Amino acid sequence: MSLVKFLFPPSVFVAAASLASFTPLAISGLSEIRGKNLQYSKFFGVGSQSSSSAAAAADSKVKLSSRLGMVMVYTPAFLAGVSSFFIFPDEGFRSLLLKSAISIHFFKRIFESLFVHQYSGGMALDTVIVILLSYFASSVFMIIAQHLTMGQPEPQIDLKNPGILLFVMGISGNFYHHYLLSKLRSKGSKEYKIPKGGLFEFVICPHYLFEVLVFWGFAFISQTLCSFSFALGTTFYLMGRSYATKRWYLSKFEDFPKGLKAMIPFVF
Repeated sequence: MSLVKFLFPPSVFVAAASLASFTPLAISGLSEIRGKNLQYSKFFGVGSQSSSSAAAAADSKVKLSSRLGMVMVYTPAFLAGVSSFFIFPDEGFRSLLLKSAISIHFFKRIFESLFVHQYSGGMALDTVIVILLSYFASSVFMIIAQHLTMGQPEPQIDLKNPGILLFVMGISGNFYHHYLLSKLRSKGSKEYKIPKGGLFEFVICPHYLFEVLVFWGFAFISQTLCSFSFALGTTFYLMGRSYATKRWYLSKFEDFPKGLKAMIPFVF
């Protein structure tokens, strides 16, 4: 079936922006699988080097608190979403849905970063910059790509309603599993435990699975090549990160359930 039935025809700009969104995310996912991890949370000071070399490399980086780092990561994308209501007003229901979804998601992530998450490690400034730019640029690209669809005929197959459903499922499930993670340790504790409850009974990173659903919600609501590329790239990255996370838990806990999947129940 032709993609034109699902997507607005992409311009040269949208095609280039789509490639710019997808490529670094996919490469980062492959790097995670290979053991070259972005330096935050449990992976700060962990990498493909020896433990002493990785620790020395981490010490040489500018380190931020995880709380500050995470807020910095999500704030520009949130501001991009909010400002888009003023920059591109009155562009129809699909555009309103996309701008709202982007703003709500990144506001939720800022809220969780400030008030829900219990942190165990630091965050390297260069990692903050990389993730910040990825989220910000991809959000801006999605919003501009949506703006460029004005005056174009709608795709033959309308995916807005499935997109809303995916977004609501994703943002709800993501928050719930972040809440479960926050209850694993008391305030101030940095001890890791094997997560329990919800889909943690089936996968080690259900919060990643639901975050992926959020981005596929963006894609279905928007129906632009840019949003689909961002969703696909994010899927590849979080699959790689979840694989690395499972490997980390296996190395730390002798009683870690060997049959537990990384991100997708019964599959991966």
